[in-house]
Amino acid sequence: MPLLPGTAPVLVGRAAPLAALTEHADLCRTERSGALLLGGDAGIGKSRLVAEFARTRRPGTVLVGGCLELGVDGLAYAPFTAALRQLLRERGPEPFAAGGRAGELARLLPELGPVPEGGHRDRGLLFGLVLHLLRTVAGEEGLTLVLEDLHWADGATRDLLVYLIRNLDLPGVQIVATYRSDDLHRTHPLRRLLPELERLPSVTRLELEPLTRAEVEEHVRALTGRSPAPAELDDLYRRSDGIPLYVEALAASPHRPGGVPDAFRDLLLAPVDRLDDAALSVLRLSAVGAVSGTVSHEALRHASDLGDRDLEIALHTLIDARLLHVDGDGYRFRHALLREAVHESLLPGTRTRLHLLLARIVGDHPGTVPPERRAAELAHHFQAAHDLPRAVTAAWAAAERAGETLAHGERLAMLRRVLELWDRVPDAAALLGGRERPAVLAEAALSALEGGHPRMAWELCDEALAAVPEEPADDAGLELRALLLRRRGQARSQCVDPGAEDDLAEALRLHPPHMPGYARMLSILARETMVRADGRGPLDRSAEELATEAITAAERVGDDSALAAALVTLGSVLMAQGEEDRGRPYLKRSIELSRRIGDPMMEARGVNNLSHYLREQGQHTRALELLEDFLAAPGHRDSGWVHGGFTSQNLAELHYEMGDLAGARAIAVRALGHSPSPTHRVFLLVPASRAAIAQGDLEAARSGTARGELGEAGIASLDRASVLSLERVDQAQQAASAWLDLLLAEGDAETARAYAVQVLERPGFAGSAGYGWVITELAAEAVRRSGAGPGDPARARVEELLEMPVHGPVQEAFRASTAARLAEGAADPREVLERWAAAVAAWEATPLVLNLAAARLRAARAALAVRAPERARAWWEPVGPAAAASGAEPLAREAADLGRRAGFTAPVRAAPAGLTPREAEVLRLLAAGGTNAQIAAELFISPKTASVHVSNILAKLGAPNRAAAGARARDLGLA
Repeated sequence: MPLLPGTAPVLVGRAAPLAALTEHADLCRTERSGALLLGGDAGIGKSRLVAEFARTRRPGTVLVGGCLELGVDGLAYAPFTAALRQLLRERGPEPFAAGGRAGELARLLPELGPVPEGGHRDRGLLFGLVLHLLRTVAGEEGLTLVLEDLHWADGATRDLLVYLIRNLDLPGVQIVATYRSDDLHRTHPLRRLLPELERLPSVTRLELEPLTRAEVEEHVRALTGRSPAPAELDDLYRRSDGIPLYVEALAASPHRPGGVPDAFRDLLLAPVDRLDDAALSVLRLSAVGAVSGTVSHEALRHASDLGDRDLEIALHTLIDARLLHVDGDGYRFRHALLREAVHESLLPGTRTRLHLLLARIVGDHPGTVPPERRAAELAHHFQAAHDLPRAVTAAWAAAERAGETLAHGERLAMLRRVLELWDRVPDAAALLGGRERPAVLAEAALSALEGGHPRMAWELCDEALAAVPEEPADDAGLELRALLLRRRGQARSQCVDPGAEDDLAEALRLHPPHMPGYARMLSILARETMVRADGRGPLDRSAEELATEAITAAERVGDDSALAAALVTLGSVLMAQGEEDRGRPYLKRSIELSRRIGDPMMEARGVNNLSHYLREQGQHTRALELLEDFLAAPGHRDSGWVHGGFTSQNLAELHYEMGDLAGARAIAVRALGHSPSPTHRVFLLVPASRAAIAQGDLEAARSGTARGELGEAGIASLDRASVLSLERVDQAQQAASAWLDLLLAEGDAETARAYAVQVLERPGFAGSAGYGWVITELAAEAVRRSGAGPGDPARARVEELLEMPVHGPVQEAFRASTAARLAEGAADPREVLERWAAAVAAWEATPLVLNLAAARLRAARAALAVRAPERARAWWEPVGPAAAASGAEPLAREAADLGRRAGFTAPVRAAPAGLTPREAEVLRLLAAGGTNAQIAAELFISPKTASVHVSNILAKLGAPNRAAAGARARDLGLA
């Protein structure tokens, strides 16, 4: 192993945690991949423990990477890059080529070749490929990935770690991540992340404890070869607090009884005081050069005044003194605290001189640092040396490098450093190739957007726009202002701000059509317009018009990325309007183009949109085949990015509507565990909640529950009222539909009816097809159950919506069942029957098995109400088997109850007291206080027939009246 050195010849006091690491590794290899988070104070021995554990594993099955010291911005994915470099060194390039996208992994490991140009900027593909690589490398033997010093992790590293933990669901991979517990201050990002990770079933947390007094004695004996005297041991144990690093420093220092030194730095630096001048100079150079953890031998050779032989002697001295240790082709301090102490002990002038010296060496000799660290280290050295002009240029270069790795947070940090130094550096724009401050702010806003910080992006755009004329005089100025408005519009859209469309419209007005980016602007505006309620936006132009113009503009300038986006939008708009023959070719063309240009995210968008509209047309089997073929395609298999929120939503919806309730829940719940975006979280909660409702699991549907190894969220995590203000109409429709479904299932028909009024009042909310018909049918059911008659606002609104257009058999069936629900309680029983008969016929033309079963059950009720038992029985019979096959327990119970009341099923047990099964049913209702008319309605018989049954019951029971018969029914267990 290249890292994780030990200092003592034996490991003391760590048998239990070592056994825990071994047990965890075996569990990860045989049952399920997982992560162990190893915490403890600085110097507690985390690295020593992991090093000992690594030595017990089979060679070639442990990869190690360390996070870089806090304060060195711009170095993204550092531990993963180090681990992948070790993998490349040990196994060659073959594992990286297995996924067919080694170029993408070059973003993390430059040795793999050039980074792909153009295409996507989404990290999902990169993360998915790392996931696939680890699974592949793990094989049968398993793999342990060690990530050291997680308290120093950059944002991109934390994001990738979380992604891997949530997506490594198959056996084979163990992740061990160490961190300093005492470094986690109140606002530290890891402090907020650890509890979230610890709640996951695949995560174990282990905290190392200080050594006991007996263990301290054993540790000293292992270090020095002698046992300390009791008084000396007492003093050493008290002063070290059982921290192994402190024990080592104290044991190596002259015994000084008394209190703890003013600063522990004195103990750490005690061996330094005994060095000769040559070794001391090399140690100081190492402290300045190892800002990223390691300093290369080549860097020291160029920086030192010593000859090669004298340099080697000095390095041997430092290694023998346990101040440095060999790390690959360079050197690392025995502990980061020691490097900090040496660096802080430098005089200000010396520190500045050495940082400038190391910056010159890194600049003149690129091989002295790995390529991914070069720009960030230069920026750090120049800033530490107060050379601000070169700090600005180096920070800009580091930002560009971070952009290549899609490390949006790190790119933003470096750009913000550029902006912070701007006013302190004369002619900063000239240093950056003529880029003025607003242009840098625009780039920072882009990184904030891509990093999930829309509010920050908005603020950065505001600052930039204030410095740009409202009506620029030249094309470059127009393009910049348009770009800033576009990015602010996107940020405001993510913040659900109503001014987003105005920004996008103004951006389009300003952007010169002949300048790069115009087609992209059009495609973005077309997509935003498509998901708005009115479908037009502030330009009073439809999404179809904007997408068509975007296609023309993209083809004119050869912008394939914008072209693929516009094709998806246009195809989606047309298919939503029921023009499948026109829309489908655009979607297929976008999918093929995205595949050709290497933009998997746009390809996924095209596939998912096509699948969505095929589902809305009732072509569920084709939609499911499309998604499954996409997931099974080479390069997609085992790549977690393809299981994004949108893909999982479409899969869950298909399974739900086809009657696979358990499958729908499993897909949605698993995707919810992968930290989807807020938008996709809504889309996933809906099928998960509605499937739970159909299964009768109302507690899970509302509040969530634990299911096996997965935590399931409920729809109540989305406020019922606030979902109506969601900017995306489809998102709001789905969330409202789940709430209506839940309120009805809980029996709160009046609240459901009142909520339906709120829902249907939103402009464009119900009038749009697709999910609008789902909302409308649920609103009709709320009207039916609440008994709302003519003049009720909910009823009146649903009646109006019966006239909205339908596209395809599914929407036709929703309209038919909506009309039937409204007819109940308001129309002649025979008209109700015909309405339900029409609804059954409409649902039979779709694959929505539970919608069909529910319609058949309502039709059977309607037939019984008009004394048509044979017709009722024909509709009733398939309902129970369909409900049972889907696991729809409430529907199955309802069907069984109707069959019993209608006399379609044999009684579970023989009727007592000589009663017939029908008389037993009548007696049960009579005991509940039912009149003859009420009994007749419940059992679908005439009042006269009910009266005859009551007379026969009284005679058989010898009861003088109905009250006595009711008491007798209770004695017989019928009531």
